[in-house]
Amino acid sequence: MAAAEFRIIGIDPGLETTGVSILDVKGSKYLPVYSSCIITSKNDMMSVRLKNIFNELTHLIKKFEPDCLAIEELFFSANAKTAINVGHARGVLVLAGSINNLKIYEYTPLEIKQAVVGYGRATKKQIKYMLKIILNTSDDFFPKKDDAWDAMAVSLCHANNHKFRDKVDALK
Repeated sequence: MAAAEFRIIGIDPGLETTGVSILDVKGSKYLPVYSSCIITSKNDMMSVRLKNIFNELTHLIKKFEPDCLAIEELFFSANAKTAINVGHARGVLVLAGSINNLKIYEYTPLEIKQAVVGYGRATKKQIKYMLKIILNTSDDFFPKKDDAWDAMAVSLCHANNHKFRDKVDALK
């Protein structure tokens, strides 16, 4: 795709549920292509779950051929075990993107909410509302799980910020 046209794979990382989205950017238009989740079983060993996440994301990268990967940075909560498990999944997701030669962009939850809603403390309901408006989609485009919506918010955040991010990265 030309510079004004590119495809983003957006990721909301998780060990049990990872949200994945594909968003095409064509000039000032945003065209949602795909929204789903990678789900692993709590009954499987950690190594099996991480391998499944890696393999499923690699499959989606090969199928949709994105130009870059945008991923949410880890949000530290009170539950350290959850944060560590999500960190494992996030590492595997970044590795899958890197192995497939995608440039990786990382965004905080605050940056994502700011880019989509204009308010860094936005609720899930506000994010969903704005995604439907901005992307001109219906509820049935997205799966029921919030993780898929969150992944599309990551994609949209990158679509809104990519020019700035690329200029900053060029200065490093």
